[in-house]
Amino acid sequence: MKPGKILTSFYRNRNLLIGGIMVVIVVFAALFADVISPYNFDDSFTGDKFTAPCAEHLFGTDDFGRDMFSRVIYGSRISIKVAVLAALIEIVIGVSIGLAAGYYGGNADRTLSFLGDLTWSMPPIIMSMAVITVLGKGLDNVIIAIAVVSWAQYARIVRAKTQSLKNMAFVETGQAFNESDFSLMFRYILPNIVPSIIVLASLSIPSTIMSTTALSFLGLGSMPPSPDWGLLLANSMRSIGNAPWLAIYPGLALVFTVFAFNLLGEGLRDLLDPRMKTR
Repeated sequence: MKPGKILTSFYRNRNLLIGGIMVVIVVFAALFADVISPYNFDDSFTGDKFTAPCAEHLFGTDDFGRDMFSRVIYGSRISIKVAVLAALIEIVIGVSIGLAAGYYGGNADRTLSFLGDLTWSMPPIIMSMAVITVLGKGLDNVIIAIAVVSWAQYARIVRAKTQSLKNMAFVETGQAFNESDFSLMFRYILPNIVPSIIVLASLSIPSTIMSTTALSFLGLGSMPPSPDWGLLLANSMRSIGNAPWLAIYPGLALVFTVFAFNLLGEGLRDLLDPRMKTR
């Protein structure tokens, strides 16, 4: 697609435009949290416990007198970290396995496909909890756990694409020049699959953020005084009756971020993979 057509499609694609703007807002908040936030996320004001939203504390304060606006803004850093690291790990594992299964076929394909189907069939949260039991609690371990149980979707897409590309003329030309299998897979086939990988990554990020938040809510992810939104929501349950803002604002931030990546993913799918275009 020519650059001019891509630019035109971008402006006509409302999902991509709106989702892109929303994601930029989240990324901006994460990058410049130190500037945007009036306080550090763990600064306590003992005289301002359970203060309702006001001019001094836009989102109110919690049971330790910590400014909720600052904690929500700093929490965006955790969401972006989760989105980037988990996606990278999933892509590395899933793409490698998918390429090998699709290119070699035979027993390698059957074995790797069985492993992927087995992983795909199990509930991600349950498997993530099992992995965390082995690795231990903590945000980094949660990211690893989610990535380890979520790579199968990449492997399935890449395998199917590889099977359709490995018999193309440009791959056979590489074989004729005695290119190695590694070169054929990563120099010839992979570049043609990149658009599908980008689309899948953008669509899988919302579920990754939600899974990480859920595990932090259950006490398996970030530890206090982290501003992780899942942890903020868990802590708000103790006083949601008299301080509902403790749950409202982290919840709205989570909804905004997940919705933003969903819109972006839908827009990228329409732009990069017209065959999957929504009607």
